[in-house]
Amino acid sequence: MAREPSYPDNAPVDPAAGEAAGTEQKAAAGRNKRLVAGAAIGIGSAALVAALLYANHSRKKPDKA
Repeated sequence: MAREPSYPDNAPVDPAAGEAAGTEQKAAAGRNKRLVAGAAIGIGSAALVAALLYANHSRKKPDKA
């Protein structure tokens, strides 16, 4: 766990405001991770489909020998 920040004695800081910002950052990081994972799954799926189409490409046309 992170340590609590220390502030100067004369600084008017609301500790609850820092917790809210930390929560927003964690939520944004979670969204970014899900976005990256979704993109990776999409690219992997497209690559798999392309590989299967390429593998079956030679079977569609009869051999002209």
